[in-house]
Amino acid sequence: MRKIHLMNEARRDATLAMESVKEAPTAKLGLPDKKLKFQRYLAATEDGLPKRLIKKYGDELAQALVDGDPEIDIEKVGQAVGDTHTVYLSSAGTVLHASPRIVDVLFNPDGSERERADPKLIPANTNEEVPVKWTGRKLAKKDAVTRFAFRRTVQIKHVDGLTYDFLFAMAKELAEEGKVAMLGGGKKGKGPLIFQDNGKPYRGFLEGRVDGQKYKLMLHLSDMELKVPSA
Repeated sequence: MRKIHLMNEARRDATLAMESVKEAPTAKLGLPDKKLKFQRYLAATEDGLPKRLIKKYGDELAQALVDGDPEIDIEKVGQAVGDTHTVYLSSAGTVLHASPRIVDVLFNPDGSERERADPKLIPANTNEEVPVKWTGRKLAKKDAVTRFAFRRTVQIKHVDGLTYDFLFAMAKELAEEGKVAMLGGGKKGKGPLIFQDNGKPYRGFLEGRVDGQKYKLMLHLSDMELKVPSA
């Protein structure tokens, strides 16, 4: 189970458990009490791809397709495809036997390239010595869901009796206010949340729900703010 180091509004911190919220199961395809198996089949070989066919037949390709099936390899097309592996190709279509060098490319608003640089190591910051902090900003739930697009949600859980009290108090406060608290990472507590090295940065919104002595504390993650376009 993954961990998160979290500080509350009173500047008390604890290391807590964290896990992804599972989606409700959707309807399954197939018949009752019968499993449905999906199978992939080979649709074409490399020699049957349009570029190869154009190179081979040129202007006579259309007639070749009428006269026969040059795009189909009778011996291979239709075979079941099992486990596959990623293969990197060069711009010329040849197989690369070593992983390509990764380059960060920055673009201007008009789409033109501005800068190229080697990627920088961005360390994770959610389970480090410096805890994730409340930023002091809170939003009504209705405002949060209309201003931000949430990509995923993780649930924060207690690991003992003390952290139960710690999280229950947070969940109760947020539930009674009907708000979500914005969280920040880094020393100043204003940066994005990064859950793994070189991972995607997110804004965090903490929501609490309480039912008697039971609570649910969920961290909603967003990487997109919704804005009304200018006229």
